[in-house]
Amino acid sequence: MKIKINQKDCIGCGSCSAVCPNVFDLNDDNKAIIKDTNSDQGESDDECVQEAVDICPVDVIKVEG
Repeated sequence: MKIKINQKDCIGCGSCSAVCPNVFDLNDDNKAIIKDTNSDQGESDDECVQEAVDICPVDVIKVEG
């Protein structure tokens, strides 16, 4: 699974990091980022990533694969 975030349009609400803190965080500019993880994401992370996609109020998170 490849996750992309359109940081230009991100409003920094933090919904993604609230529902999926193992994958998402906010940077110093309050824009969503993907945490640097060296291990494969587990099934529970896949579920929360999809929840983050669904809950994002400005639809800036996209998942491929």
